[in-house]
Amino acid sequence: MTEKGKAPDSASTTPPEKVNTPESAPAEPTLHIAPSPHMRESGYTTRRMMVDVLIALTPTTAAAIFFYHQWAIIQLLLCVGGCLVTEAVFTHARKRKLSLGDLSAVVTGVILALSLPWNTPWFISLIASVVAISLGKMIFGGLGMNLFNPAMVGRTFVMLAFAGAVGAPAYVVGVDRNPGNETIVTVADHTALDGSALDGISSATPLTAHKQNGTDIPVGWLVLSSCYSSLGERGIFVLIGGFFLLMRRTISWRIPLGAIISVALIAGIRDLAGYSDGWTITHHLFSGAFFLGAFFILTDPVTSPVTSKGRWIFGLLFGALVMLLRILSNYPEGVMFSILLVNALVPLINRWTIPKPFGGVVPQRT
Repeated sequence: MTEKGKAPDSASTTPPEKVNTPESAPAEPTLHIAPSPHMRESGYTTRRMMVDVLIALTPTTAAAIFFYHQWAIIQLLLCVGGCLVTEAVFTHARKRKLSLGDLSAVVTGVILALSLPWNTPWFISLIASVVAISLGKMIFGGLGMNLFNPAMVGRTFVMLAFAGAVGAPAYVVGVDRNPGNETIVTVADHTALDGSALDGISSATPLTAHKQNGTDIPVGWLVLSSCYSSLGERGIFVLIGGFFLLMRRTISWRIPLGAIISVALIAGIRDLAGYSDGWTITHHLFSGAFFLGAFFILTDPVTSPVTSKGRWIFGLLFGALVMLLRILSNYPEGVMFSILLVNALVPLINRWTIPKPFGGVVPQRT
């Protein structure tokens, strides 16, 4: 007790909450360690990115259905369904939350279907879908962990395992190769600009026809995407979707631009040197799956570099590999293998192109 009017003794009046006890000691700051980027737009989610990609693929998908009718629809349903079921099975096996809502498996299925011939047997489409998700994605840990583009992993597997059904011979004649239905099917009425039949276009892809027979293909046919090919080799429609992704800033413009510059440069040098055989820069750009690879597959944020300089290198290297494979190898197309090769180099490209920190490099102790 203290007398009234006198200051209380400080030692006896310290509030209990101010006593420095272990229970009341200030907590140490918590350090959260996480990979970059540390600042992000809250509205920019994986699902939004995948929705953008699906919207951008709509013109290409619609053109594939126009040219290949119900066979394109069946191909799309098989690949998308196979990818969704495979991801659900692997997610359940790992006892993780089902992640189909991010639509990444749907995008993989659509791109895989667009990379295959229209007459791919149903079981090969399903095998490609299973391999794409299991070996191309889930085996690495799921979305964001994969080193290679899943769709190209599945496409490469079935091309090597079933070369006769999905390789170059699959495009030579219009045959439905599904078991029990080995019949010739007319998928489109291919005629030249003057109204005459154009067998070189309707019987093989432009790249195959030029590679094996030296067939001259009118540029107009390539630009208008009226040639016999895989479902997604519809250059002008792919470009429409690619520009949509650039406007939405969903993809980096450096990657496709670098690829286009590289292909145009090498094709231009060959043309000036007299080795082009009538195959111009436009032929190389619009033939095959180059635009599909440059705008939709190569720009996958998981399997592409994170630095600006690295993206330039990535795109330029991809275009150079495409041209080298087309010119020097026996394959008429070089997009698929080129994508896998540059995907494998992404860790090195990221390491080689680390930007200098603000203020200069931190001096090392000697």
